[in-house]
Amino acid sequence: MQRLGQVLHTTPSRNIITKIENLPRIGETAVDEHLKPVGKILDIFGPVSSPYASIKPTTHEPEKLVNKTLYVLPSKRGERRKPE
Repeated sequence: MQRLGQVLHTTPSRNIITKIENLPRIGETAVDEHLKPVGKILDIFGPVSSPYASIKPTTHEPEKLVNKTLYVLPSKRGERRKPE
């Protein structure tokens, strides 16, 4: 588990916008502090030095996540194998 960052706000389309602390991969699962899945990383945007993530929520009330810290559970699919 890796710290993703703090939720800034939700968009009119109900996506969650987060200020990224540790760069995730698109498609990874975002979870709250109780390890409850809240959505999937949909997009990463903004300046390279200070990126943001758009998360497609799986929760019914994404507005309640504003100012909370989210974490990432790396997906097993798509992990790169180390060369032997």
